[in-house]
Amino acid sequence: MRIPYLSSLIFALLASTSVAVTAAPAAPVDAAKPAVASAKVEQTGRVNINTASAEVLQKELSGIGAAKAGAIVAYRDEHGGFTSVDELIEVKGIGKALLDKNREKLSID
Repeated sequence: MRIPYLSSLIFALLASTSVAVTAAPAAPVDAAKPAVASAKVEQTGRVNINTASAEVLQKELSGIGAAKAGAIVAYRDEHGGFTSVDELIEVKGIGKALLDKNREKLSID
């Protein structure tokens, strides 16, 4: 008799705890940084490959995923800023076709 009662009590306690945790308000997201970066892209219509974050590169450029965006940022950090858009070909995973597809969206301002 005690075992089923105790099991029911523990189940009720765990169920109410999971509901309370699930219903808790989410932590505020700091959306200011991505909004600033996106606004910069929208104003000029181009992505500055010398200042854009990996997230912005991935979002704004066609054929650029997380790995290639990270490789662009890593190359920029290692070799300094890009001197021309064509220098992107030096980044592993970026070829002429991918560069040509995104050329109109890129800047080095």
